[in-house]
Amino acid sequence: MLNKAERQHLETLALNIRKHVVNMTHRAKSSHVGSSLSMAELLAVLYGHVLRIAPHTVDAPDRDRLVLSKGHACAGLYAVLAECKFFPMDWLSSFYTDGAKLPGHATAQGIPGIEVSSGSLGHGLPIAAGMALASKNSETPYRVFCILSDGECDEGSIWEAALFAPHYQLDNLVVIIDYNKIQSLGRVEEVLDLEPFADKWRAFGWKVREVDGHDIEEVEDALSTAHLSEGSPNCIIAHTVKGKGVSFMENSVLWHYRTPQNEEYTAALRELGEAS
Repeated sequence: MLNKAERQHLETLALNIRKHVVNMTHRAKSSHVGSSLSMAELLAVLYGHVLRIAPHTVDAPDRDRLVLSKGHACAGLYAVLAECKFFPMDWLSSFYTDGAKLPGHATAQGIPGIEVSSGSLGHGLPIAAGMALASKNSETPYRVFCILSDGECDEGSIWEAALFAPHYQLDNLVVIIDYNKIQSLGRVEEVLDLEPFADKWRAFGWKVREVDGHDIEEVEDALSTAHLSEGSPNCIIAHTVKGKGVSFMENSVLWHYRTPQNEEYTAALRELGEAS
């Protein structure tokens, strides 16, 4: 359980992630602001409290691994890595521009803390499962966390990996699904309904827990206890809100691709407590 100071630190970290995301996507005139905002608390708890990794251990064999399968939402991942000092904060200012160190999809080359280049949806979980199996086979005690989007659970490769992980008893694997109910062109239930979502994962042999993905304490408790499921991989379904933190972006399909500019940018920063 988090104490008051720990909870406040993680809440502040999540807020700072959101501020960075709005600024980064504004400067780059890029997309996926809503997809990054919905997972701010997930990233804050992972990097601020759960993951056994730090800037000085990015190459340690026993470090925990995070795979951001929804690599299009890399602005959020870059933001938390900068906040946690994996690389200089000023790298964020040139996000997704020509020659920048931080491309528009999560990229491992030359970026400390990024384990896997991602963005081709459906690939992250198969890679994460392979990493988890490598940990078991080498008897190297690291855990693998994989953040999926709900929309990419339309991909068959996700369900192949979902079959694979229980077969090999990958209890060092934790999948976190950012279930914000909106994918690129519509609501999940309209594009390809996933429900009964939790039951599907349970039927495949996973230990499943559903949480409010914006409740710091719920997320922390779920992630901190996931490794206790001996013999079974773990699936945390985080119910989130697309565009969380900026009222006019919340639950809006528009903000999957729209970029915050002009009055919208100013209004977004105002809601997040930052002057433009």
